[in-house]
Amino acid sequence: MPQSHGTRRKTPLPEEKGPGVVRRVLTSNVTIAAVAIVAISAGIVFVDLERLSGGKSAPKGDISALTANDMLAKVSGSDMDPVAADAIAMAKKRAYEQHQKELKELKEKAKRDAAARRKLEAQRERERLARSNPSSTQNMAYGRKMNALKGWDRCWPSLKILWTKESHWNERAENPSSGAYGIPQALPGSKLASAGADWRTSSPTQIAWGLGYIKARYKDPCGAWAFWQSHNWY
Repeated sequence: MPQSHGTRRKTPLPEEKGPGVVRRVLTSNVTIAAVAIVAISAGIVFVDLERLSGGKSAPKGDISALTANDMLAKVSGSDMDPVAADAIAMAKKRAYEQHQKELKELKEKAKRDAAARRKLEAQRERERLARSNPSSTQNMAYGRKMNALKGWDRCWPSLKILWTKESHWNERAENPSSGAYGIPQALPGSKLASAGADWRTSSPTQIAWGLGYIKARYKDPCGAWAFWQSHNWY
């Protein structure tokens, strides 16, 4: 007589050991939930640390997006030889004197000639447009941080006004007369390449170069601004 299925005795399964147990534990809903909670907690800690780190992240929207460590590396690696700084300064001096001479001649001619007056007005407008810069506040934020990394906190007001006079903190400012370029108005502009290949558009690269130039020639921005006030170039 066949046995009833309802009374059949089930043979107990052997206890699972090894990789099978581990795999089942790792894929259980409880384990997945626990891992997710830990990950979220870690993310919150990371965000809080980033927020509490003193704003080391770069100003939003800047093409370079450098961290504080990146900026420190840039300012540390952009020191300039005093001889090279002197050569740049002499080029800036010659360019300034030549520009002043041309402006004087143009002003004299403008008194007698309407065409010369229009040329003078156009020249002034080109210079104004070259200095205009919607991102100057962002660039100044980089400048202040990098200036502090040099140990020049007390000279920040001097650096701020110096480069406002030079370029209005415009990383694309180009003097239409001399060809001086960028925030620190390097002459020639290609000199900025010694601080980084992105020298044409990167405000931190230009600032690092400019601080290196100031250190080699004027010791600090306080000295550079004092010189500028007497000579109208630095």
